[in-house]
Amino acid sequence: MKTLGLTLGKFAPLHKGHQFMIETALKEVDELIVVIYETNVTTIPLHIRAGWIRKLYPAVRVIEAWDGPDGYSNDREHEIREEQYILGLLKGEQVTHFYSSEFYGEHMSIALGAVDRRVDEARERVPISATMVRSEPYKHREFVSDIVYRDLITKVVFVGAMSTGKSTITEALAQRYGTTFASEYGRDYWTEHQVDRRISFEAFDEIAAGHLEREEKALLEANRYLFVDTNAITTYMFAMDYHGRAPERLTRIALENAQRYDLFFLCDDDIPYDDTWDRSGDQKRHIFHKQIIADLKQRRIPFITLRGSLEERMCKVDEVLAEFRPYDNYFGGLI
Repeated sequence: MKTLGLTLGKFAPLHKGHQFMIETALKEVDELIVVIYETNVTTIPLHIRAGWIRKLYPAVRVIEAWDGPDGYSNDREHEIREEQYILGLLKGEQVTHFYSSEFYGEHMSIALGAVDRRVDEARERVPISATMVRSEPYKHREFVSDIVYRDLITKVVFVGAMSTGKSTITEALAQRYGTTFASEYGRDYWTEHQVDRRISFEAFDEIAAGHLEREEKALLEANRYLFVDTNAITTYMFAMDYHGRAPERLTRIALENAQRYDLFFLCDDDIPYDDTWDRSGDQKRHIFHKQIIADLKQRRIPFITLRGSLEERMCKVDEVLAEFRPYDNYFGGLI
């Protein structure tokens, strides 16, 4: 007889305790169904939470329960609603094992006619809960997969022309918030590879890829926020300025950048120009600044402009971060 396992939850977020239960089930049954509920305890959308499980466990059948009952209760009315909902999802399929680490394993397994399989109910093997992770993700980093953790971090990028204070504010904010930052890979690459202040057309693809690698490393070590100095869109603008065109990989990464970051800050060109040997002059800065604004608008990317001193700019970022809620599409008139 084929064995069919079932577990359910919000997975908000998915943590190593959930993974231990899923992996235990995969060892014990022929097939496993995971039902994921929509919930208001997190702003992370259901399909993203479902995607974590699909990526980590391709063999699992994931069902997104957009209209399922929210929360857990031992109130019998709630139990009946949940039982009826799950039985409706199954459309007659016979579950043989119900997996959980909670009290509701009893009533669900009875309703399903399945083995009540509790896994680490006392949290001895994996001492963690989703509530703990939501409250302090960085503190409980060891209990969260990389795939999940990167979606718990608010990614903040600073764009702008040369000598507009991007590097300075990125580092300063990382220090203020006790987190990591990703410095501009392109600047380091240019310094090492430039010939007569120029780099090749193909080099811009290498810069885009190198910057993403640097970001990803910093992202997995970040504490709530990751601050990023420039991105592929700025690299794209430099490629257009150097060569009048941009390579294919860079163009694709730049397009994807619109969804990669939670917040875009544009550093204004209202601060004194730092005329170092590797820059092209203040007039060029003003032109490039206008071009970057036009490109952001063409890409339909909302951005917040930072002006004034470093402290004034940082205070503006503080205000935005205090109001911002990831995945909430909320700017509250801050732009």
